[in-house]
Amino acid sequence: MTRKRDYIPRHDPDFDLWFTFLNQYTAQKCTGSPPEWPHIPQAARTAMAEAYAAWYTAFAKTLGPHSPVDTGGKNSAKKAAAAVIRPFVNQYLRFPPVTGEDRTALGIPNHDRIRTPIPVPPEGPELELAVKGIRQIHVHFWEKGSGGKARPYGYDGAVVYWLVRSEAPSRPEELIASTLATRTPSILEFDETQRGSRVHVALRWQNEKGELGPFSEIHSAIIP
Repeated sequence: MTRKRDYIPRHDPDFDLWFTFLNQYTAQKCTGSPPEWPHIPQAARTAMAEAYAAWYTAFAKTLGPHSPVDTGGKNSAKKAAAAVIRPFVNQYLRFPPVTGEDRTALGIPNHDRIRTPIPVPPEGPELELAVKGIRQIHVHFWEKGSGGKARPYGYDGAVVYWLVRSEAPSRPEELIASTLATRTPSILEFDETQRGSRVHVALRWQNEKGELGPFSEIHSAIIP
């Protein structure tokens, strides 16, 4: 079987030139009024620039006579840079407004030009409530039937809905407070006046388009 070629250059001088160009090209596209690429946060671009600075600092030590320690540091810096580059490319450069021509210029394959639709899940998350400390309820959730605490592929997370009330709600739409949880557990914090009260919680998955799946069952717990 033919091995798929990695778009990140293997040889260090080529990698340095490519990484420099990636940062410069991105910076150019993200400036202007309006910018061609308005979707990339400044924090993500700063992280890329910092990764390059760390790489070049280590790489420069190997351009002349150097020790095995310098070589190891350079290799570690390259590995760390790749760990920043790959998520950046997958999150920001695979889809519009980045074009196929942009990816070709950057040496990034165009095989993912069409985003795979993420369907709304047919069932809500499974969850459990745990008491952890004063005035806190930890909401653990996972994909139903997955056997582990994980969210479905392509989903931002689960929207956690809750209501502090003695009487149990008859339907989840009565839970008026909400927050998006991108990881489990989601920690709900309450004030001193709510201690001893009952909180009712339900969840729904939310995909990357903001579409919501069905509600989970309502779970209840006493606020410690």
